[in-house]
Amino acid sequence: MELSELTAYANEKYQMREQHKWTDFPGFSVLCHPQTGKWVALLMRQWDTDTGTEIQRCDLKCGGFEHIQRPYLSPPIRMHGAKWVGICFDERTEPQIVFHLLDQAISSETPRGFTIVLDSHSPTHGMGYQETALPFSGSDYRPAREPLPEKLREMRRLFEYGRESVESRARNFYRQAVFMEDYEDDCPWSGGDFVRYFPTYHDLTARQLRGYFTWRANVRRGDFQPIPTSVAFIYLYELLNGIGANSPEDVLKKLRAFEAGYLDSGIGDQRMRGNLRRWMLEYAVVNDLPPELAREYADPEMMAQDAAIAVLKEPEAHPAEDVFSALCVFGGKKIAESPVIAFDPARGQRLFSEAWRSAVACRWQEKGLFALCFGERKTRRWYPLSNAVYYEQERPKDRDYVLNACRGFRCKDGIWTVRAYESLSYDKVRLQGFLHETDARLRRYLKTGRYLREKPEDAWAIPCIEAVIEADRKAAMEASRPKITIDLSGLERIRRDAAMTRESLLTEDEIEDIEEAIPTAAKGETCDLPLDHIQIQILRTLLEGRDAAGIMNAHHLMPSMTADAINEALFDEIGDTVLLCEEDRLMLVEDYIEELKELLGGTGNG
Repeated sequence: MELSELTAYANEKYQMREQHKWTDFPGFSVLCHPQTGKWVALLMRQWDTDTGTEIQRCDLKCGGFEHIQRPYLSPPIRMHGAKWVGICFDERTEPQIVFHLLDQAISSETPRGFTIVLDSHSPTHGMGYQETALPFSGSDYRPAREPLPEKLREMRRLFEYGRESVESRARNFYRQAVFMEDYEDDCPWSGGDFVRYFPTYHDLTARQLRGYFTWRANVRRGDFQPIPTSVAFIYLYELLNGIGANSPEDVLKKLRAFEAGYLDSGIGDQRMRGNLRRWMLEYAVVNDLPPELAREYADPEMMAQDAAIAVLKEPEAHPAEDVFSALCVFGGKKIAESPVIAFDPARGQRLFSEAWRSAVACRWQEKGLFALCFGERKTRRWYPLSNAVYYEQERPKDRDYVLNACRGFRCKDGIWTVRAYESLSYDKVRLQGFLHETDARLRRYLKTGRYLREKPEDAWAIPCIEAVIEADRKAAMEASRPKITIDLSGLERIRRDAAMTRESLLTEDEIEDIEEAIPTAAKGETCDLPLDHIQIQILRTLLEGRDAAGIMNAHHLMPSMTADAINEALFDEIGDTVLLCEEDRLMLVEDYIEELKELLGGTGNG
């Protein structure tokens, strides 16, 4: 909660404006009682240069706080006296409690009694008698313009006056809500604008009450109509107290139906959604509903962040695409739309995730990157449904409630705590710096264009990123090397088929010409290699730097099959491919030329 919320509440409910009385001290201001002009609140704002944040506090003259135990309440900071209370404004501060304390301060300083002035002048002729209500403290009397239905009069009589505490206000609301659970009216809302913090039936006039119950009857039938936001909150308070539902599960269904029919349709104030999502989760936890059901109704953004943190904490246990998606939750669309991803989606996602895995395994300041970016799970007090009008009918039982891998709740002796990664502990600058540096270096490595300027302050991440890039570069080079798979079982059949084809195509004259074309030395040549004389002649021709196409044509040999046959025959001797066939032209692998010469006993004399 912030001080601005307190001043807005004071202005709307009591027409009290914040007054800056000291030009030399702009961080100090006061709220004065609307009738007496006396101070009821001293507001203090101070800039903390160490943390770069504004510290907000106030002293409130509410008569003490012994009946309310909260960590943000303390003795007064600047003021003196038993009536003053100090309040620290941060994420723990509950608006409902602070607003109640301001109401208490106004009430305690309001003069008791009233003055009646008798005017001796006669009324203007023809106007007749005019009745004016005399307001007095503690009354809920409002001049009625029309008869109030008996049910509403009975409801008002249920209200118990006394000390106006948060608990008593919630108890009054619950008692009246149970009584009015099945009531319907037929008087459409005509109450005009209505703005209240934590509104209840007691804040509505007779006509507004009738309008509300008419509106509620339509909502229960699925007919959602516009109504002031404060009035719509009363319906949500009813559901949170179990009014209008037959089970906790039914409460959640009706809250979701309200979100769909009233907010998603664009009728209501969209600012209600944050509270609604918060309340659905808190209600599920308080009522010990299954965690999978609670996750369904919880704030999607919070659940997405929790899921992403669980993945980023242990990236080795998750596939690359999950790690990349988790980085996008905190890195935004800049990472998802990076040219690295557009260039090669699968490879880009893998490189980003590998960079994170590498960085998490490293240590900076005795911590891993995950701990530096997200901190540690912390335990703090948790006040479920504290910013709603909610009446706790019985003390909750001790229990542990695990929502997911990152968030859990515990109730012990009626006190709730939550254990989670707090967004206030996130180092978003460091995380964004790592992602920016990774994106910049991957763009240059993959030559995607649209290069980013690297930032000197993010240089700490370079070694981890470069290690991933180097590993990918080696893997790419290894993958680019030619891989030849030889089906040894088919070579003999190919050899036989080729011989039969050759013999069937040659005439006797061609056979004689071929015999004359083969040098005598080659005909009688023998070696220990599993090669025939034609294969030996082909290799010798290539070793002499000449083209073997003539021999291939003369024997009607297919270049690719001949290369496969020779490679298979020499594989045991050399262990690799020695002959390549590119565009039907045979070529020796340069690395094995000298070894072939030795195996064949020289190049021959032609």
